[in-house]
Amino acid sequence: MQFNFSGKTALITGSSKGIGLSIAKALHKQNCKIALNSRNYDELKLVASQFLDAIYVVGDVTQPNEARRVVSEVIKSFGKIDILVCSVGSGKSSLPGEENLEEWQRMFSLNLWSTTNMVEAARLSLEHSKGNIVCISSICGLEVVKGAPIAYSAAKAALHAYVKGISRPLGQKCIRINAIAPGNILFSGSVWEEKLQNDRVSVEKMINKNVSLGRLGSPEDIANLVVYLASDYANFVTGVVWPIDGGQIRS
Repeated sequence: MQFNFSGKTALITGSSKGIGLSIAKALHKQNCKIALNSRNYDELKLVASQFLDAIYVVGDVTQPNEARRVVSEVIKSFGKIDILVCSVGSGKSSLPGEENLEEWQRMFSLNLWSTTNMVEAARLSLEHSKGNIVCISSICGLEVVKGAPIAYSAAKAALHAYVKGISRPLGQKCIRINAIAPGNILFSGSVWEEKLQNDRVSVEKMINKNVSLGRLGSPEDIANLVVYLASDYANFVTGVVWPIDGGQIRS
């Protein structure tokens, strides 16, 4: 399967590290022009130096005005947006049963508003380019995962409902939207790196018991699916949540 993203532009939020950065690298490898985004200027500037022709825009896309500014600056540089990847999110939250109002708001801001803000801000440009959107979610939004933070899981479930619901009005404007629901993904600074450092034996036992493939996933696993969903090979695919978890969920 040969992908051709020549002449295409992609804006990837949350792309200074982890899954977002791997997605940026995968799309760039396919000759896509890349716009990187995160809240951390120093991290973003350092990451952007790894790309020959990428741009970067610092901004907190959990804030509607910042999301609009990020989109505006990317359009000013590239003239359009063909692909929007919403990769801002965090699963680091309160233990189940210890949530409070502040934590509920923080989790929904990071894991839902960061996407809805960007879709709203980029919608007109995506309509002009007949573009598409890929949202990075979690299997925690698909079924109850033992020990997973409740506020995080609820926010991701809401994201799935949003993707499925908004796919019809966006589809009428020739915009596709899909979500990817990763399972346990290992990368530098991830929750799973921390868990392995603290108790490798328990992690390996859990993975062998619950994950059919018996291993943790990688950011590259997610990035490869993003490339497919953003390509013309998936031009009849929209409103779908794609689990990629090594065979963990059972529903």
